[in-house]
Amino acid sequence: MTTTLGETATHDAVVRARVLAPEEWLPRAAAHAERADALTAVWRAARAAGRKHAVEDFLFTYYPTRVAHLRRWHPGPGVALELPDEPADDAGRRTWRWYMGSPVTLDVPAFLADRGDTVRYVHALLSATASRPGTFGCFGLHEWAMVYRDREAGRDHRHPLPLRLGHAGTDAVVEDNPVRCSHFDAYRFFTPEATGRNQLRPTRADQVALEQPGCLHANMDLYKWCLKLGPAVPGDLLLDAFELARDIRWTDMAASPYDVSEYGVAAVAIETPQGKAEYVRRQRSFAERSARLRARLLDVCAALLA
Repeated sequence: MTTTLGETATHDAVVRARVLAPEEWLPRAAAHAERADALTAVWRAARAAGRKHAVEDFLFTYYPTRVAHLRRWHPGPGVALELPDEPADDAGRRTWRWYMGSPVTLDVPAFLADRGDTVRYVHALLSATASRPGTFGCFGLHEWAMVYRDREAGRDHRHPLPLRLGHAGTDAVVEDNPVRCSHFDAYRFFTPEATGRNQLRPTRADQVALEQPGCLHANMDLYKWCLKLGPAVPGDLLLDAFELARDIRWTDMAASPYDVSEYGVAAVAIETPQGKAEYVRRQRSFAERSARLRARLLDVCAALLA
């Protein structure tokens, strides 16, 4: 029988992989699904009641995914799963995209053929971000810049929540503080009147050159990059990144111009010295958590590219 190069690579990948028996990985997959349910409980309850959630909707709209995908456990590259005898017990892994072989494992060559450019971009972006010191003087003013002078221009602001300081008070905070946003995906939502107040002019093209590890949105985006890399990301890393993004999002809104008290959240009043200090304290804590996740995600990229 003639063996093709692709079949040989597939066989070699399975041979090199660490193989987990069903009694090892099925409990991990079940625990992963339970953790995903716990992390998404607030959002799912709001959705079931037909209510919008001004804080957590962002995690499922800006980062478009479904709870079903979060519940799906992957072992990551280099690990093969011995399947149970009953096909119904393997949650369909025999047919999942980029899975192959028996035991099943991630088909890295096929994954790279489809997502190789993404893997290389994520590796370059995260490496560059990790190489820089964090900056901690933005005080979350990106959210304020997104509603700056909205009333004057006759625009509705981004969330159906009242502004904590009103329109004039919100505009005054932007005018009284330097705006230092380095993250393109925040900057692109600034109002036209606010863009000129930013000390930087970030673009998509210079994202690798500007991203820095103190930025709340850059650290939330670790979750986005986990989603982009799909089954190559071990399940625990995906949920760690989601949990970090969720925690950051709550601070992002607490420090925003919106009144989020209906969600039981105390404002981080960044217009005051005390609020600025609290914002920086949280920002540094998130940066420390993000550094560990960024290193783990870089390891995933390195394993794929190796």
